[in-house]
Amino acid sequence: MPSLLDHDLPALRRHIESLGHPAYRAQQLLEWAYRGATSYDAMPNVPKALRTELAGWARVRSLEPITSSESSDHRTTKLLFRLPDGASIEAVRMTGRNSDGGERVTICVSSQAGCAYGCKFCATGQGGYGRNLSQGEIVEQVLHFLPPAPRAGAPPAITNIVFMGMGEPFANYGPVMGAIGALNAPWGLGLGARHLTVSTVGLVPEIRRFAQEPVQAGLAISLHAPSDTLRDQLLPVNRKYPLKLLMAACRQYIARTSRRVTFEYILLPGVNDSMNHAAELATLLRGLLCHVNLIPNNPTPDGPFGRAEPGVMRAFTDALKRAGIPATLRATQGMEIQAACGQLQTGSQRREQPEP
Repeated sequence: MPSLLDHDLPALRRHIESLGHPAYRAQQLLEWAYRGATSYDAMPNVPKALRTELAGWARVRSLEPITSSESSDHRTTKLLFRLPDGASIEAVRMTGRNSDGGERVTICVSSQAGCAYGCKFCATGQGGYGRNLSQGEIVEQVLHFLPPAPRAGAPPAITNIVFMGMGEPFANYGPVMGAIGALNAPWGLGLGARHLTVSTVGLVPEIRRFAQEPVQAGLAISLHAPSDTLRDQLLPVNRKYPLKLLMAACRQYIARTSRRVTFEYILLPGVNDSMNHAAELATLLRGLLCHVNLIPNNPTPDGPFGRAEPGVMRAFTDALKRAGIPATLRATQGMEIQAACGQLQTGSQRREQPEP
C-alpha cells in the first residue's frame, strides 16, 4: 500500500475529486500529514467517510522506528527504520551553530535501502543494495524528527536537509526530486530550496538534468580523489564517468544555475591526503565556483581505512586555501553511534555488484 506522502497536492486533489469529494480536502490531508498526524483519525476536520475510504488506499505513515541512538553530547540522533517490506534504513539529526550564531538543525536522509556503488570508504556501499525508496519514504524520515506541535519561542525544528544518507540520490532521481518538491512546497514542509542539498558520487547525466530543474537545491559531489587513477580505486563509478566528464558536467551546472558546487573529500591517511594530492586537487578545481568540504574519515568495523592525523588534515586544508580554493574541515558528529559520514549501515541489504 502506498503512502499519502507519495502524492503531491495536484495528484491528491485529482484522487479526492475522483472519490466525489471537494478538491480542497487534499490540502487539509497534507497539512495534517506534514504537521505530524500518523493516522487519518488524527485529522478531525476531514469527514469520516473520506477518512475511511483513504484508509484502504494509502497509509499516512509507512516507516516503523526500530531504534534511536543519541550521542553523548546530545547533538546527534540516529533513527533506524523498518520499511513495510522488511528492508531497513537510517536517518540522522544533527544540531550545531550557523556562522551567525543561530541554531542549525540538519536532517540527513537516505534515498535508497543500501547502495550499489561500492565506494571503498563507505559502510553503506560495502553492505550492498536493496531497493529505491519512494517519495513518501524519503519525506517521512524528516517528519519523524519534527515535534508534534512546536511550542511558542522554540528553536527551529529543522533548518537544513541533506540527501547524504544511505544510497545514491541520483540513482533514484524521480522520488528524490518529488521529495525535494514536497519539502519545499507551502503545502509540505515549506523549507527554502537553498536549505536542501543533494550529494552524488558523480552521475553525469543526472547532474546535467539537475541543472535544468527549477528548484534551487544545492549540489554536492563526492569527489575524494584528484586523479582518475586514484578515483577509479576508491569510487568504481569513476570508470564510467571519469573526471573529465564529471568536471564538464559541474561547469555546465554552474553556468546554468550560477550556484556553487560543494566538493566532498574524505581524507584517507596515506591514500589521498598528501601535499601532492592537495596540489592536484587545487589544479583540478581552479576557476570553478566551488567549495571543498574536507571530511575526516570515520572508520567502520570492516573498513580498510583509518583516520588522518589532525595536523595532516589542517595542512591539507591550508594548502587548498593558499591555492585560492575555498575549503573547510568538517567537524565530525555522531561517530560514537555510527552516525557520521560513511558509517550508515543496517546489515539487512543483499549484496549486488556496483555499476561499472
